[in-house]
Amino acid sequence: MAIRDWPAEERPRERLLRHGASALSDAELLAIFLRTGVAGKSAVDLARELLRDFGGLRGLLDADRKSFARGIGLGDAKFAQLQAVLELARRHIAESLQRDDVIQSPQDTRRYLALRLRHYPHEVFAALFLDNRHRVIAYEELFRGTIDQAAVHPREVAKRALHHNAAAVIFAHNHPSGVAEPSRSDEQITRQLRDALALLDVRVLDHIVIGDEWVSLAERGVL
Repeated sequence: MAIRDWPAEERPRERLLRHGASALSDAELLAIFLRTGVAGKSAVDLARELLRDFGGLRGLLDADRKSFARGIGLGDAKFAQLQAVLELARRHIAESLQRDDVIQSPQDTRRYLALRLRHYPHEVFAALFLDNRHRVIAYEELFRGTIDQAAVHPREVAKRALHHNAAAVIFAHNHPSGVAEPSRSDEQITRQLRDALALLDVRVLDHIVIGDEWVSLAERGVL
């Protein structure tokens, strides 16, 4: 049955308008994005099938162009639309981290870093440089590694901190496996960076490890 033939209170778009986007399931939200189904399948049915085929929402959102276009009812046009939506989400969160605003929400900061790093198939180590009022000066991706490790050089990080005249920094890197549990080497490099930057009076506020979830090394007591 086509969605237009459903009772109004069950249609995803009407439910979103009435109850807000958070009330909808992944499949319902995806159905609104898809707009239409295919022969014999409503947009919700198609959305459920795509989520199953891609292993969930993250698999679909992180799919490259070729893999995405192989999905039923998908193609280059939908891929372009989805990438635009994801970039809008990144920029929306980034606006809360502009230089004129003091960082007040660790959750917003971690969400922003996750949106920046989660989709990479290899490890990327990044830094958010802050001034003495904890306003964002710059975001930089400093090192890229293989699928399981990234070589992080404290000397190079110190150079970038001095370049930005930063007073503090928040580090982040992704685990492409999706498992955010920090490794011993993650903890070791965090302490090395903390000690190296302390000589320059630059504080390391946190190091976020990003997978399917995220883990704060500051909250773990590493800093």
